[in-house]
Amino acid sequence: MVALVRRGATLRAAAEECGVTHPTVHLWVERAGKKRLDRVDWSDGLPGRREPVNRTATEMEDLVLTVRVDLREKSNLGEFGAAAILRELEASGKKSLPSERTIGRILERRGALDGRGRTCRPAPPPGWYLPDVAEARAELDSFDFVEGLVIQGGPEVEVLNGMSLIGGLPVSWPSLAWTSRIAAKALIEHWGAVGCPQYAQFDNDTRFQGPHQYPDVIGRVSRVCLSLGVVPVFVPPREPGFQAAIENFNGRWQSKVWTRFHHESLRGLRKRSALYIEAFRTRAASRIEAAPERIPIPGTWSLDLQAPPRGEIIYLRRTTEAGTAEVLGQHFLVERTWVHRLVRAVVDLDQETISFYAMRRADPSNHRLIRTVSHRIPHRRFSE
Repeated sequence: MVALVRRGATLRAAAEECGVTHPTVHLWVERAGKKRLDRVDWSDGLPGRREPVNRTATEMEDLVLTVRVDLREKSNLGEFGAAAILRELEASGKKSLPSERTIGRILERRGALDGRGRTCRPAPPPGWYLPDVAEARAELDSFDFVEGLVIQGGPEVEVLNGMSLIGGLPVSWPSLAWTSRIAAKALIEHWGAVGCPQYAQFDNDTRFQGPHQYPDVIGRVSRVCLSLGVVPVFVPPREPGFQAAIENFNGRWQSKVWTRFHHESLRGLRKRSALYIEAFRTRAASRIEAAPERIPIPGTWSLDLQAPPRGEIIYLRRTTEAGTAEVLGQHFLVERTWVHRLVRAVVDLDQETISFYAMRRADPSNHRLIRTVSHRIPHRRFSE
């Protein structure tokens, strides 16, 4: 196409004949200039030097590798990393030495690093610790308290927030103080309006779990869940990740409701929170609709706290150095080799057993049954 232009063709005519764009013809005509065509560099490479000016000389890189081999085989200290190589080069009296960081890059570029980089595994699916939730066959509602909020010139406020894991259905109850009785009433009202999930997840707050000073205690909130056919799930203490959905919603609620507006009273805060929840549900309507079906509360249902609880309670726990896990205020041996690892303890109140399943985030679909122990929870009158 350069020859065509030199024979008198226009740039556009040359482009049409060669099947290229007009700027392409212009580029190569400018590249050729007035040189003979056999003396023009037609290579399509980036301008500039093939190697950067500041790159370490090949001789110095070879020396770095040689010193590394010598240190690895003969050093009494047994160190042959970048710092040790630099010390050895300085001791030999060499001049114009590369820095320690440059030596590290040389070792990496030449494939002389023994260390293995951190393996980044994909995050497990939401609810991976409950197989039917991970497969989106069951819904899980998470609940958590937001504490330490004070209305200016007014009282301290606590907020009970809830968020469904799959459907993204939110709920929020600002109040002056929360007890297990008030929390249980709020859950009944919420589930009466939207239906019950298959699981309800809580942290280990005594208002959810019940008193901690006695063994085999099943609190009011757990009894409400069991009475409605909902499986209560208690996450491991001080363990990140399991409450991510509700903690994320707590942060958004505080950002969009609490800190965004000035609240004169608890009544005003409740009104503002209700508007936010309504708008949130409207935006997430399609996701909420596609979530697993919820179970409506039967019209004949009534809460009997004195009835023996039936069903299952799940405790997610991390074993101790002895391979034990604390469930219902007692320590049970899981497996002596499964130490400081996650387990799912399924308390079957009907069969009077506790089954321990091994869990690993790296293999979220594998839930190996480790051990099943017999455990009977004595029936005691519930103190209302």
